[in-house]
Amino acid sequence: MTKTKAVYRCSECAHEVAKWVGKCPACGSWGTVDEALPAAGAAGAPAARKAMLPSTAAAPISRIDSQTTTARSTGVSELDRVLGGGIVAGSVILLSGEPGVGKSTLLLEVAHRWARQRDERALYVTAEESAGQVRLRADRTGAVHERVYLAAESDLSVLLGHVDQVKPTLLVVDSVQTMLATDSDGVIGGVTQVRAVTAALTSLAKTSGIAVLLVGHVTKDGAVAGPRTLEHLVDVVLQFEGDKNSTLRMVRGIKNRFGSADEVGCFELHDDGIACVTDPSGLFLHHRTDSVPGTAVTVAMDGKRPLVGEVQGLTVDTQVPAPRRAVSGLDYNRVAMVLAVLQSRCGLYVGKQDVYAATVGGMRLTEPAADLAIALAIAGAARDTALPPGWVILGEVGLAGEVRRITATGRRLAEAERLGFTNAVVPPGVTAKDTGMTLHEASGLRAALRLAGLSKKK
Repeated sequence: MTKTKAVYRCSECAHEVAKWVGKCPACGSWGTVDEALPAAGAAGAPAARKAMLPSTAAAPISRIDSQTTTARSTGVSELDRVLGGGIVAGSVILLSGEPGVGKSTLLLEVAHRWARQRDERALYVTAEESAGQVRLRADRTGAVHERVYLAAESDLSVLLGHVDQVKPTLLVVDSVQTMLATDSDGVIGGVTQVRAVTAALTSLAKTSGIAVLLVGHVTKDGAVAGPRTLEHLVDVVLQFEGDKNSTLRMVRGIKNRFGSADEVGCFELHDDGIACVTDPSGLFLHHRTDSVPGTAVTVAMDGKRPLVGEVQGLTVDTQVPAPRRAVSGLDYNRVAMVLAVLQSRCGLYVGKQDVYAATVGGMRLTEPAADLAIALAIAGAARDTALPPGWVILGEVGLAGEVRRITATGRRLAEAERLGFTNAVVPPGVTAKDTGMTLHEASGLRAALRLAGLSKKK
């Protein structure tokens, strides 16, 4: 019998090599090369498989019961928003995030509310902390419940034994990188181990109907640690983000087989737990009774969610030959581009001034829709003139000085109107349908400055 010759294939680009290497020579990815069967027809490839009688016959899609994938609420409204209504039985959800961002706190709260709102059990398995540490967190956050079971275990086989004993409908594993599959090679957290653990837990979820929540580590770049196949094995991938200097936390959907993948959930992390923020726009606005020179309000889209935020600009005379450009919460390159357009197309010269541009409340504005607000904030600071009160600024600025149209203008205006704004500077072609705001169309940056009263210096 001919011996099958092993080949090694990259899971990222499918490049094949004759022996195992740590880095793919084709795409440069690390840890993605694994042993695979030779392609059909190649020397040493196994013979074609014979057809087998399936155990379950294929059925018309109209006869498939869709109720088996009905989402069940977690009790955490913002997480339900991102998941598309809740958790589906038998689904596998991967929640990744940096250390200390609040992943364990959030999932402990989910397990508590899952057990409290229905007569079912939740099993929380921790491989990074002791049971006593988790109990202290549960006492602090009020997540203690008789139907929430806790186990400190890192062995996958023992974890499956706990599942057989407790018989939960929700399983939380914290984290997948610290679990060990004894029947697989490799070290804990390695590519082989992570893949084996995830595959076993996915098989458990599909065969038993248990919903599985996995905590995943992230790399220095913020991506999910481990092989890319880890994201393909699970049903939902969520990214938990947050600044350590702020209490605001956001859960973003990266992949979702049961709903939209561009939803965002907002939370606030406190000493006594984590709370949903149903109206996050108030966190990104500085509430004042009058307008201040150098400020402009805009509406950003984070996924499908409109968020009202404030952009602030400041210009200061300097004797330094190379003036400073400091940016916080904004895209540095886009701010530099807006400064160039202001100088070239509108005659606003700030070459001998330090320029500072920032957002309020830790908000990050990186989309082009904030260009016009950045321009008017800096122009207002340079000319010591405040925008009219109750105005919101929307639009992308091009290098020719034109104001371009942006996406989801209707939702942005509706959110601004809900918060009490009465006027909006918008790109050409935006209609006032379904809004009571007064719209001021600006075809170019010079026209926008004139509408806002910033065309001349005081």
